[in-house]
This record gives sequence, C-alpha cells and structure tokens, in this order.
Amino acid sequence: MTLAECRSTRPAFAELVEGVAGLRDVPKRTLSVRTLLHLPRLAGPGGAIRRSDVIAELRLNANRLQTDHQAIAHLVPNDEIPLADLHFVELGRGVADQIFSRLHYLRSARSGSLNFALVDPVHRRPVTLCSVSLLEWARVARQLRTQFDVPPDSAWEVSRVYSFAVAPTNAISFLLAKVRQALRAVKDASVMTTAVDPNLGFGGASYRAANWQRWMSVQARPYLYVDGMYASPRQLRLRFGGANLSDLRRANPANRFEQSRVPLLDSWIFCCRLDGTTETIPPEGQRRLRR
Repeated sequence: MTLAECRSTRPAFAELVEGVAGLRDVPKRTLSVRTLLHLPRLAGPGGAIRRSDVIAELRLNANRLQTDHQAIAHLVPNDEIPLADLHFVELGRGVADQIFSRLHYLRSARSGSLNFALVDPVHRRPVTLCSVSLLEWARVARQLRTQFDVPPDSAWEVSRVYSFAVAPTNAISFLLAKVRQALRAVKDASVMTTAVDPNLGFGGASYRAANWQRWMSVQARPYLYVDGMYASPRQLRLRFGGANLSDLRRANPANRFEQSRVPLLDSWIFCCRLDGTTETIPPEGQRRLRR
C-alpha cells in the first residue's frame, strides 16, 4: 500500500479501518486519524507501506483507543441528539482536558485555552468541542499582519477539535459559528485561524461549511516519534526540554527517537473574520510559508 492511498478516500484503507474498528468497538474516524499519524514512521521515502504493517498499526491504535475510551467512559455520549437540541456552552477545563488528552489525535490539551462545546440537554456531556487560544504561530501571525492587515494579538487559533461518533451532521461547523459569535465579545479579537493537516485525511470541509476561507499554506515538516508514539515539537520540549532529535538521543539513550522519511503534504491555514465577510483568496494569492 502507499501512504497516499491511506489518506485518500479509496476503499483499500477504509475497509481495513472499518474491520478493525468493528472488532474493537472504537470509532472509525478517530482510529483512522490516529493511525494516519503513525503510518509515516513506517513508510519508506517513496511512501510505500506493507499492508501487514498497516493492519498491525491499526490494531495497536485500536487497543490504545479502547483503553482511552474506557478511561473517560463517564464523559462519552451515547445518544444521538438532533443538532437543534444541543446546547452551546463554554466548557470547564477539567472536562475538556480529559477528552482532548484521551481522544484527540495529539492526545494533549492546549494550556491556557478557552473551551467551547455542544452538549446534550440531559446529561450535559459534550458531543462536539473545541479549544481556542491566542495565535502563537509567529510565521502565520506575520503573514496575517503583512497580507491581511490583522493586528498583532488579535488572531485566535482553533487548536483542538473533537467530535464524538454520535454527533449530528454539521455539528463542527455549527459549533464554529457559535464560537465566532462568542469571540466577538473578546477585546481586540478580529480573526480566527486554524491549521488543517491533509496527511491525516482532513480536507477542511467543516471550516468551509462555516464560511472560513483558506488563506495560505505552511511547509510540512517530518513527524516526530518517541518509542513509537507521535510527539509534537511542543510535547517534546515539555517532556524532554528540547526538540532536536540528535540532542535528545544523546541525552536520553533509553528512549527511541525517530522522524518520518516520506515527504508530507503542506498544512492549510483556514481563516475567518469575526466581523464582516471573510475574503476568498485565489490559489495564486495564497502564500506558502516555510518552516
């Protein structure tokens, strides 16, 4: 198989995901994203992956996901609720952190964030949730200021989104619209932004449905792994004090540090003005930012 086949909508990978998810009783979409995050570690420079390795990685991630679901079973919604009946709330950090740390593909929550959710009206369990915080990505912030006249410290980033399997259609786009309204009350907030990673099978459909626009892209960098588990540079710095693999290997010989070798697709930066219409930027006007 190839990595391109796995992250596309072709049935070769989707059928494997469905089969393993059914056996382990875990959500297909969450399993697919988690596995796509780890497959680049196994792919050769040309993107080829043995089918047996794909199946093994699916099973491994399904077992981990099963454990994560059990750990927060009291927060997992079971009933399908119509979109109109869900309540929009600002979510307490304790609940949001538990869900993001267990079920989001990064398995971590962004500290210092505001968290919002659509909750069921009876048990008040989140069905779809997201976290937002001031944009920390300096390169994106500079481009927003230079090209779109967005003042410093006025851009907010959607850093985490998670939707349970029982969430109704359009739940994420509906939540994003509600968050946009809520952020209008924040002093100096003018733009919401987020990064969409197509390597994980994401296409930005929920953002487009909420009238966001793709404004730029960012050059991909290799995925990093510790002992076979994905770790972002932020997570490496928090855990080990740095993100340079050569330094980490010397300082931590008991751990295995790896990075992907296959070329990855660039991340897409979607944006939304809090007031007025968000400009549509043609492909030739979208800048590619380098790392």
